[in-house]
Formats: sequence, C-alpha cells, structure tokens
Amino acid sequence: MNTIRTKLTALLVGSVLGVLIVATGLSLLILTPPDFGRMDDAAAVQLGMLIDLAERTRDPVNEGPYGRISSAPAGGHRVEPATEGINAALGRRGRALKIVVTEPPEVGWPTISAQLADGRWLIVPLAVPMPNPGNTWGLIGWILLVALGVTGVMVFAVRRLTEPLALLQRTADAITPCSDVDPLPEKGPAEVRAAARAINQLATRLRQVMESRMRLVAAAGHDLRTPMTRMRLRAEFLAEEERTAFIDDLDELDRIADSAIRLVREEVEDGGGEVLRLDLMVADTAAELREIGCAVTLAQTCPAVIRARPEALRRAMRNLFINAATHGREATVSIVTGVGRVQVLIEDAGPGIPEELLPRVFEPFFRVDPARGAPTPGAGLGLAIAEQIVTRNGGTLKLENMPVGLRQVLEFPVVTLGEGCPKEDNPRKVLRWCVFPG
Repeated sequence: MNTIRTKLTALLVGSVLGVLIVATGLSLLILTPPDFGRMDDAAAVQLGMLIDLAERTRDPVNEGPYGRISSAPAGGHRVEPATEGINAALGRRGRALKIVVTEPPEVGWPTISAQLADGRWLIVPLAVPMPNPGNTWGLIGWILLVALGVTGVMVFAVRRLTEPLALLQRTADAITPCSDVDPLPEKGPAEVRAAARAINQLATRLRQVMESRMRLVAAAGHDLRTPMTRMRLRAEFLAEEERTAFIDDLDELDRIADSAIRLVREEVEDGGGEVLRLDLMVADTAAELREIGCAVTLAQTCPAVIRARPEALRRAMRNLFINAATHGREATVSIVTGVGRVQVLIEDAGPGIPEELLPRVFEPFFRVDPARGAPTPGAGLGLAIAEQIVTRNGGTLKLENMPVGLRQVLEFPVVTLGEGCPKEDNPRKVLRWCVFPG
C-alpha cells in the first residue's frame, strides 16, 4: 500500500533490523570462538599432574561429587568431543592412559574419569568449557524473534502516530458540495493541527461557496422572470414575423435559466435514493419520447434493479436520449448486465465528437455544434446536468466514438437480491437472460 503509514513502518522496521543484522555479524567476527585445542592441552597437563599425585598417595580422597578417588568411573552421558580432545592431547604428551568425560546427573557439570595404575578411578570436574557446535537454527530463531517483536512495536507506534493523518484523509474524502462534515478536532502535533485547521476552513468555504452559488443562480433565474414576462406582453403588439422570432428568443432564455438552476440543484442535492427497476424506467422514457416524435428505439433490455432518485434519473435519461435523437439523428438504447453492474448504452448515427473534445463534453455551456450537425436550441447544459445526476446516484457516464456515431454509456451498481427489492417484482427475474423485444 502506498501510504505514509506503510512507508514509515517499513522504514523503521527495516532500519532496526538492518542495524541488528550488522551488529550480529560484527559480533560473530570480533568475538572469535575459543581455541579448544589449546584448552585440551591445558586440561591434559593438569590431569597428568593430578594422576601422578593420586598414584603416590594411598590416603582416601573424597571431595564430594566434584573430586574423589573411587572404585568406578562417574556415570552419566558420555561427552564425545571433550573425551576425544583430551585423549588426543594426552597422546601427544606421551601418556598412554585414556579418560572419559561424562555428565553425571547428580552434578550437572562435565566430569573427567581417569583410571589409575592400581585400578582406582580419579574423578575431577572439567575445568574448561566444552566445545559447543554452532547452533544455526538458534541464531535464525533469535533474529526472527527480534524481527517479530520490532515489527509489532513499530506497527503499533506508527499506527498511533499516524491516526490523525488517517482521520484527515477520511474527512477529506467525505467532503462534497452537499456534505455536512463535522469539524475535525484541532489537536495533536503542530503539523496535524495545521492540516485539520486547513481542512475545516476548506469545508466551510466550500459549503459557503455552494450556498452562495445556489442563491445567486436562483435569484438570477427568479429576477429574469419579471422582465421576460413584460417582454412577452410587449411582443404581442409586434408584427407576426417579428413576434415569432422574439418569442423564440424568450423561450431560449427561459430554457437557459431553468437549466442553470437544475445544474446547481443537482450539484448540491443529496444523493440518497430508492430501489427501482432500471429497465422499466428506460422503457417508459423511450416510449414517452417516441410519442413526441423523437427517434428512440429500445433494442435490447434485461431486468436490473438499482438504487437512485427516480425523478432525477429520468430527467438525465431524457436529456441523453434527446441528445442522441437530435444530434445523432436516432437513438438506439440497450441494457446489458455484468457482475454487479448494469450498463445503459445509447448509440446514435451522427458524426460523433472529435477525440480532443471528449474530455470537455461535461463542462457547463460547452457546445460541439461543428461536430454534431446543425445548431439546435439549448443552453449547452444537458450533458452537464445528466453527468451530475448519474454521479450523484452512484453511477458513471462516459462518451466514446464508434466507427459511425457516438455511444453514451451509463453504468450503475445493481442492488443485491433481497436488499430492498420492490415487492411487486420477483427479484429472481433479474437472473433471467436478456430479452429482445420484437
């Protein structure tokens, strides 16, 4: 994950583990293991002197389990490395005797048992550490234990430190033109307090700007009604030819004012909706437009249930259907479903839109008259309003050129079966194969 929390955790854990590995390696290089060969030679010299002294005396010696003269060797597990090393050292010094190094259970320390010439056994503790074979798994386990401990501590510490940043991110994602976000608490480190204060100011100013914009457009649209009404009354006294052109201009002004108010209203209106049958709405809208003379054909449909605001979504579809029928000569509508998604495809037979202008088609008042045929009445807000409606209802709208014509693609997430599906419809019908009306 490309987040500050992940990067900071990885940096700290990597740094600590790197230092640990380097320190362990240097320790293994600097702290060389003892020379057990020289230790065996020293033990052989001391043992030889003790054997010579023990053979000259006949007095009993009993210093407990750590030193005595006994009739039998000490018991316990035989320690082969120490036994072989000391016997080899005795052989190098010309002594023919053999010793045994064992670990008696009652002592818990390696003990040397050497047989004297008269058959008795000299038992003395081993005064040097035994050779210990390298424990690779122990070293690996040590590194893994430290790695897990360091990672756990760092994850907890970094999470606590970056929690204010995560809160800032969640709040920033929740800010929309119509959202009412609670102010962030301005506490924590200085940088976090500054960021929280900036986000609070941003949310407040955005809300104020949207409210001011709504009031401005609404006021302008309302104030235009009075002079436009007076102009309509005066137009009645004009000649027939002039009156018709004058009334057409007034109607265009009326449409522009209404479109601007609808656009702002869609930007600030709440996006909540209700469960509805998208295929039925598409069919009803297409039939309604055919009755008023629009060339809209429903080519393919299949049941689909979505969540949206019915009135707003119907307005958006009406705008898109009319655009395709007006600018592209005819509109062919299809509904296709996928995994968790449903698409409404609106295809026309017009000249399309230049590729370099496609990113700008949703800008308010943007017109593509040269590429879409003869100029037609309108404010250039139809696509902008439709895009706002679709987005506010959880969908997406995109335009793409075909070899002949333009395709408008609406995509919505479908409602899971059983989650608020209309009671009058059987939700299992959503699983049927697509139906092609004749």
